[in-house]
Amino acid sequence: MTEFVITAPETASVAIAGSSVRFPVRRVFCVGRNYAAHAREMGSDPNREPPFFFTKPADAVVPASGAVPYPPSTNDLHHEIELVVALKAGGKDIDAAQALDLVWGYGVGLDLTRRDLQAVAKDAGRPWDMAKGFDASAPCSPLHPVGDVGHPAQARIWLEVNDTLRQEGNLDEMIWPLADVIASLSRLVTLAPGDLIYTGTPSGVGALQPGDRVRGGVDGVDTFELTIAPR
Repeated sequence: MTEFVITAPETASVAIAGSSVRFPVRRVFCVGRNYAAHAREMGSDPNREPPFFFTKPADAVVPASGAVPYPPSTNDLHHEIELVVALKAGGKDIDAAQALDLVWGYGVGLDLTRRDLQAVAKDAGRPWDMAKGFDASAPCSPLHPVGDVGHPAQARIWLEVNDTLRQEGNLDEMIWPLADVIASLSRLVTLAPGDLIYTGTPSGVGALQPGDRVRGGVDGVDTFELTIAPR
């Protein structure tokens, strides 16, 4: 048994719907601008850009329930509702035709973003890490196995803040469908069991304030409800 000089950190994990067993999280990958309308609202041309990816720490994944903290060092926290893919197997240079065979299941998550920090990073040509990868920046619903929900391809994805609809789209509006996302990512890194992929967000992203009640979901997968805690 390996010994460490300090206490080893706990393995990050996500709940599984209807089970006491949990899904271990190895890495968290996020797809940027994977819905055309969102790409346009962020000032990009969705017809010309291949998929690009950024990461969050595994322990940024927290339950999409209860109170989620408003992070420090920002005055512009934004919501981005996303379908989350959980992998049971991995590999590299995966063909899109086999990509969905790697999927264990799906959930619904938020890519929380310190938009003001992201804007500064973009202007300076710096990495987005502190805009995207802060503590509790990846709330996620319980995961549902493929055997229960299939591979969602045409389903409404939506988010409300204080009962007002902010984001709404359909998974078939993805520029790069799930199989293509997995295949493209596998040409950049070797994927492995426990990896999560946040697959992009539809248009309508906007600011959250302390006390806001946030509800979101993907029809046929799951819904969640959380509140943004005081600063």
